[in-house]
Amino acid sequence: MSHSPLLNLPGPSRDLLEDVEGAIAQAAEFVRDYDPELVVIFSPDHYNGFFYKTMPSFCIGLNATGVGDYGTHAGPLDVPTELASQCAEAVLDAGVDVAVSASMDVDHGTVQPLEKLFGDALSRSVIPIFVNAVAVPLGPLHRCRALGAAVGNYLATVDKRVLVIGSGGLSHSPPVPTLATAPEAVRERIVQGRPMTPEQRQARQAAVIEAAKAFAGGESDLQPLNPAWDHRFLEIIDAGRLDEFNLWSNAFVLYEGGSSAHEVRTWIAAFAALETAGRYETALRYYKPAEELIAGFAIRTAMPA
Repeated sequence: MSHSPLLNLPGPSRDLLEDVEGAIAQAAEFVRDYDPELVVIFSPDHYNGFFYKTMPSFCIGLNATGVGDYGTHAGPLDVPTELASQCAEAVLDAGVDVAVSASMDVDHGTVQPLEKLFGDALSRSVIPIFVNAVAVPLGPLHRCRALGAAVGNYLATVDKRVLVIGSGGLSHSPPVPTLATAPEAVRERIVQGRPMTPEQRQARQAAVIEAAKAFAGGESDLQPLNPAWDHRFLEIIDAGRLDEFNLWSNAFVLYEGGSSAHEVRTWIAAFAALETAGRYETALRYYKPAEELIAGFAIRTAMPA
């Protein structure tokens, strides 16, 4: 599923929020019916937990704490450390380089889906897996599929009902700073990882609200959403043709989907994990080109066929 800080902020119309929340409610019902004992979530970070001082491609959290951005849960998550460590060992044994963090900070990209699906970020044990989607250079997409497959093969050895989540938008180019263009003060923060003050977080929220308002009103220079590309991505997901993503270059994703479209990496990893159990079928198929959220917002639920 996609995430958006604007789901928790003033600005989006009531009609849009009701539409999105209605689809999320269907996904939450799917989750309740399955009643998972363990959650594994592939998610990005927006310079809240991972910084250019050391930027891994992938990282598994042995412990994790929500930073509380955009009104999401602030504080520790329930991470089963032993299982997370075993998962990391299995991924490394499978030939995929993954870092581990004994003190991972996670933001709304991880916490919001947990809160939306369960009502509470602490209601289930969760293994958070960070997938870099914004800090260049990025590895090729097929490595995200390899990561997911390695995780899926490990989960087959765990005697639990496991829900796998991929958290990320499709086409979108929100105002996320880059190493090449950020002002010096911002560059210092995204490199060194200086904690944001409450005042800085408030200013960031206000800037996001204004950016969304301008984008929805057609008064923004942010790259437009690309529903055609989003649907192409979702068609490949629905058909289980994940190998086609091996042909997608990073430049292609950036050109077609925008600066943060690489969050689809979390979807690829999640479906690659599911694919290890055999052919899968998607059930709920929701998509909305939501300018007020600055995102192609999508949700899929799926189970092995």
